[in-house]
This record gives sequence, C-alpha cells and structure tokens, in this order.
Amino acid sequence: MKFNLIREQLLKPLQLVVGVIEKRQTMPILANVYLELKNNQLSLTGTDLEIEMVVRIPLDGDFEEGEITVPAKKLADICRSLPEESDIKFELSDNRLLVKSGRSRFQLSTLPASDYPVTEQGEHDTLFTVTKAGVKRLIDRTGFAMAQQDVRYYLNGMLWEVTPTRFRAVSTDGHRLALCDLTSVEIPVEDRKLAIVPRKGIMELSRLLDDNEEPVEIALGPTHIQLRTDVFTFTSKLIDGKFPEYERVLPQGGDKVLFGAKADLKQAFARASILSNEKYRGVRLILSDGLLTIVANNPEQEEATEEVLVDYNGGDMEIGFNVSYLQDVTNVIDSDSIKITLSNPNASALIEEPNGGDSLYVVMPMRM
Repeated sequence: MKFNLIREQLLKPLQLVVGVIEKRQTMPILANVYLELKNNQLSLTGTDLEIEMVVRIPLDGDFEEGEITVPAKKLADICRSLPEESDIKFELSDNRLLVKSGRSRFQLSTLPASDYPVTEQGEHDTLFTVTKAGVKRLIDRTGFAMAQQDVRYYLNGMLWEVTPTRFRAVSTDGHRLALCDLTSVEIPVEDRKLAIVPRKGIMELSRLLDDNEEPVEIALGPTHIQLRTDVFTFTSKLIDGKFPEYERVLPQGGDKVLFGAKADLKQAFARASILSNEKYRGVRLILSDGLLTIVANNPEQEEATEEVLVDYNGGDMEIGFNVSYLQDVTNVIDSDSIKITLSNPNASALIEEPNGGDSLYVVMPMRM
C-alpha cells in the first residue's frame, strides 16, 4: 500500500471519521481508522459498533492498492501538526505505516484490516433523496431539545418521521419540544414511517452536513439508517423504542397571543438569565397590554427586571419558564419577530414564527 496526499485533502475527512471513534475502547482495533485504497480512491472508515462513518478521497498519481488499520487519533494529530499544504507520503512496510513529509518521519503501528468490524446494516425498506441543506436544517432547528443520558432512552435521540410528502424531525427532553418539517420532498412510502436516530449520530451528522443543495440519499430500515453521497456513507443503528405521541402535547386553543421582536426578546432573556437561579434557571414573565416584564431572582436575593414592548392585549398574566429553554428557541428562529401563544399559567407555551414557518416549539411552564 502506497500513496501520497496534500495535508488538506486528508485532514478534514480524517477528523470526521475520528469523531465517530470512542475514546474508551473495549477492542483495541476500534481505536483505529480503516484505510482502504482501491479503484483510484482512498476510503477512511471509523466505527464504535453503533455508528459507522466512511469518507472517500479520490487519488491521482502513483499509488499501490491495499488496506490496513492505524491509530486514528495519532494519524490525525500528525496531519494536524504538519505545515499547511504539506505533501504527505504513506507507505506500508513490515506491518508499519511509514508517514513522511518534508524532513519529518513517523512510523505507526498497525492491525490487520481483516480484523476490522463491519457494521451490520440489515435491509432497508424506504429509500429517498433530499438535500444536505434540508437535513441540516431539520437537525439545527430541533437538535437542542434532545435529552442527554435520560433513563427514558428513546428521548436520547431525534425522531425522524417520513410520509409521502413530508420529512419531519422532532426532539423532546420531556420539558420542551422542537419540531421542524421539510415539505419539498417526495418519499415512496404508503403511510408514515418512524425512526429514532441516536443523539451521537445526530451530532455527527451536524458536523458532516453543510448548507449545500447537493443531494443525499437516505436509506431507512427497521434497525439502521444510512445517508450516502459521493463523498461519504454514514450508517447508524436506530434506537429501539416508542417515541412519545408528540402531537398530543402540542398546545391547542391558546387565547393569549404575544408578538415581539426577536432581537429584543433574545437580549432581554440573556440579561435576565445572569441573575436567575443557576440550578433551576427560572424567570417570571409578566404580561400586560403592550408590555412583557421579565423578572429573575436567585437565592442571594439578587434580582433582574427587563421590560420589552410587545404586541399583546390578552389581559394580565404571570407565568414561569426555564430561561435557557426560551433562549434556545430564540437562537434558532429565523424571522425578525416571534409569536408566543399561551392559555393559562399552568399550560405550555407554543412558540413559532408569525408567518407559520416550518417549525414549532413547545415549552412547559415551571412553578416559581
């Protein structure tokens, strides 16, 4: 096995693959990246047995085909430490990978490629194509609401729901919910199909995808999901569980509607949060005609008060929220203004863009 690359050709694909690999391994070979050179391209593969990432790099010039596995982090650190635009030569000799660039020489230990585990993909029963930008938007608009290490394991991921005309992403941690729709799609399914993609897979896809309109093919099966382009193949096991019936928690019939400038609300929430309780992060929203007052206090008897002019005439009301949840929503909404629909101090708030948009956010109140 023999090839050479410019540093920048290798570094980003290698970093994507290293992101999948767990730092603590039960099997030594799982700390390695699998390099395979054939058909004029170099494939880099990393896996933790739950998620697998394959990135392909086209090659020019002289090379010798072959396959091997080498320590992933060490290889990435070597590439990162070399000067920009360095020419790096790789040669496999006596079960060592020799890496040369300029006056630098490195010899890396290897493990046989035949021992590298291949992710079982199973059969897929749904295949459709969307854009990279479309999938990234779904993730960016909803990913913040996923649970982390919740005993309700089915919340530690994102629900992907497909119907013939819609691709929907839903995340919830039990205290808030985020939903986003991609409707400019045609999906060959007769009814709706559900899949829960684990949190780690979603985070890796967020790094992998960009706002490019290039197509990405999605293969969805009973136990796995796979995303494919000319450059990469991403495979992930699905979470085996039943996602909550989220449509039942979407607030209905709220009669108190507030419209406010996103920038004003975002800044007011940020300032008020400084003096909120560090553990519970609670703030009180006091609504009156044309005015929203945000009040935060903490165990040290400190208090912050913010007043924001809003479009509201639904009568006086006071309600408490976790200010971090409100900030997360203001960070992802696109429009210049925000619509908040409420019904009473004990009911969840529905937050959306005034023109409807493609996203909905639900935040449960908290007792203050």
